[in-house]
Amino acid sequence: MKRLTIHLIILAFAGLLPFAGSAQLLQGKVPNLRPYDQTGINVFEPQKDSSVFNGISLRVGAGFTQEFQSLKHRNFIGETSSNGLYQITPGFNQAMANLYTDFILADGIHLNLTMYLSSRHHNESWVKGGYLQFDKLPFKGQAWEDIMQYTTIKIGQMDIDYGDQHFRRTDGGHAFYNPFIENYIVDAFATEIGGEVLVQNHHGLFGMIGLTNGSLKGNVDSVVYTAQNGAIRKNPAIYGKVGIDRRLSDVVRLRLSASYYHDNSSASNDLYFGDRTGSNYWMVMEKPYTVPPAGTGAYAGDGFSGRLNPGFSYKVDALMVNGFAKLGGLEVFGTFEHGQGRSSTESVNRQFNQYAVDGIYRFGHNENLFIGVRYNGVTAELKGIASPITINRVAGAAGWFLTKNILLKGEYVEQKYLDFPSNDYRNGGRFNGYVIAATIGF
Repeated sequence: MKRLTIHLIILAFAGLLPFAGSAQLLQGKVPNLRPYDQTGINVFEPQKDSSVFNGISLRVGAGFTQEFQSLKHRNFIGETSSNGLYQITPGFNQAMANLYTDFILADGIHLNLTMYLSSRHHNESWVKGGYLQFDKLPFKGQAWEDIMQYTTIKIGQMDIDYGDQHFRRTDGGHAFYNPFIENYIVDAFATEIGGEVLVQNHHGLFGMIGLTNGSLKGNVDSVVYTAQNGAIRKNPAIYGKVGIDRRLSDVVRLRLSASYYHDNSSASNDLYFGDRTGSNYWMVMEKPYTVPPAGTGAYAGDGFSGRLNPGFSYKVDALMVNGFAKLGGLEVFGTFEHGQGRSSTESVNRQFNQYAVDGIYRFGHNENLFIGVRYNGVTAELKGIASPITINRVAGAAGWFLTKNILLKGEYVEQKYLDFPSNDYRNGGRFNGYVIAATIGF
């Protein structure tokens, strides 16, 4: 399967060669698209650039990350019983890699295609998704120009713009935007099929509305029936965001946003389980892998170590509020998230609350050095557990951009699992230690 996928990738690039011969090969920034290097940090929704169309153009980019992990974990049982933990030692994690191709097809019309070449959860190559972005429309008339002066339209399979945290997370091999190693404990990230309309003005006010299929994959399957909820309809997911992002001076920037996501019925909603790359903490707080062959099969099968999936696969309503402030080299980014929903085999909704705050200080030439600290806490009602549980994480990080395309960063983390029942392997659980990552982005 891997060999076949590699052959297909080679053939795909061979197919691009004639196109590349007639198109311009771009280097660096593409108008209205986020850069993949250091200059893409703290870039949120695409900003309108004044650019001149000079013919069809192509930019090829990538993200590569190699990590070394030295983490220890434990619970009240230990590593020897049936409720023990997977035995881990310090070592290198599997390297992860992303491939990006961005095309300028016409004046104000862009195409993005992203591939995961290597990742933990799916270690074979995958097409993550692709979308068209319209900053201009190919229609004549002043009215269309006036509308598109403030409007951006995205159509395809893409990262949905729910909340601001997805702009600061690690995505497979691309780890530049995240000053830490891992993403939030409850990781709201999904690649869904649909469209978004973003409107923003020159004063920093913006609003967005989106409509998708509410699932990672497209399908034409018939409805599923469960005793608890009857026919499981495939309703679309509706979501939106409003906010303000203002630069008050050359050194002061403030941003505040609120997002809401609603899916009333889905056979497999993936808002909190949509990451196909997996966690960057390998095999912490996981049970021993009993299905042969042991080893790498566990890495993919238990691909989300250290995270919590609330299990809202049938119905979900979620609210995220984010605040961001930058004063010179000091950054503060905060998150409050409330979600509620249930799986198709439940009849009553459950809920969770998540809090997180990052403090980052960037300094040196072009802010090429940084240090930071993060707190992330979750209290959740889980299926099959009578009382709410709590997971807390504290992490400290530091990093050095050798160039705008090369980053070395490290993190020390401690995470604790509280209020789990005595028969749960996470009872009394905790892990701590450090992870070092070398990453490239261009």
